[in-house]
Amino acid sequence: MRYDFDWVDAFSARAFGGNGCAVVHGGADLRDETCMAYVRETSLVECTFTGPSDVADLRVRYFLASREIPFAGHPTIATVAALRDRGLMAGDAITLETGAGLVRVTIADDLIEMTQVAPEFGAFADPALVAAAVSLPVDAIIGRPQKVSTGLPFCITVLRDRASLEGAQLDIPAFTRLGEAMGADGIDMMEPFLVTLDGATAEGDTFSRLLMAPPSPPEDPFTGSATGAMAAYLWHHGLMEPDRFIAEQGHGLGRPGQAVVTRVGPADAPSGIRVAGRGYVLMRGTVDLPDAS
Repeated sequence: MRYDFDWVDAFSARAFGGNGCAVVHGGADLRDETCMAYVRETSLVECTFTGPSDVADLRVRYFLASREIPFAGHPTIATVAALRDRGLMAGDAITLETGAGLVRVTIADDLIEMTQVAPEFGAFADPALVAAAVSLPVDAIIGRPQKVSTGLPFCITVLRDRASLEGAQLDIPAFTRLGEAMGADGIDMMEPFLVTLDGATAEGDTFSRLLMAPPSPPEDPFTGSATGAMAAYLWHHGLMEPDRFIAEQGHGLGRPGQAVVTRVGPADAPSGIRVAGRGYVLMRGTVDLPDAS
C-alpha cells in the first residue's frame, strides 16, 4: 500500500540540524516487522506511524530499528510539524495517543511544545558500571546516575566537564552489564544519557549526548524524551535552579539541536515536563509498504 510520508528534522529550524524522523501518515496498522524494516531502510533512529484514535485526536506509534517503544520526544515534534505542514491540524493544539499515555502538544510562534508525563524516578545505578559503559573514569561522574522516565527510561548521568562528555565511547559488553544490573528489557532500553551543566553554545544551559547500541546508529543527534527525564533529574536533585532552561545536543555530530524545557509543578516532584522545539520538513513524498494488518 502507498502512504504519504514526511521527513522532518526535529529540534531544529533549519535543514540537517537536530534529529531526523520519517512520519508515515496512516501507517499505524502496519505490522511491527514492516515498521522496523522501514526504520532500518531510512537509517534513522526512529520513525512514527499515525492513525485514528478513539481517545485522542491521533494515534502515534514509535519504532526503533529493533522494536516498538511507547514514546519518543523528537518523533513527537516531527509528527506535529508534519501534520501542521500538511494542514492536518484544526488549530494550534493536538492530543496524541501514545504507548505512554495521552500527550498534549501545542504550537506557539513555530515552537512545538509537548507535555511529557510526570517523571518516574527509579533505581540508582552503580557509578562504576555507568563509567565502564561509556569508557570514562568514575570520577568523571557527578553524584549518582539514576533511572528516570517521562515516558521512556534512561540512566541520567551528570558529567563533570565537556571533555568527559566529548570523550565518552560506548563499551557494548559493559553496557550490557549495566542494563542487566538495572533490569532493563533489552540493552537499548537503558542508555546512559550524559549531560554537562554548560551549554554547547552561549544560549544553552546543558549539553548532552546519547550513545546507542546496534542496530541503532551509534549516537542520537537529539533525544527529546531523555531531555525531559534529564530535566526532571536535575530539578529533583537540586542541580538546576530555574524552572525553564535551554537544553542542547547534537553539536558534535554537526547536527545542532535545541529545546526549551519547562517544569510543571514543584522541583522535587514535577507533575509534568514541557519540552519544546522547532521542526523543519526536509522531504515529502510517498512510500510503498507491504503487509498492512
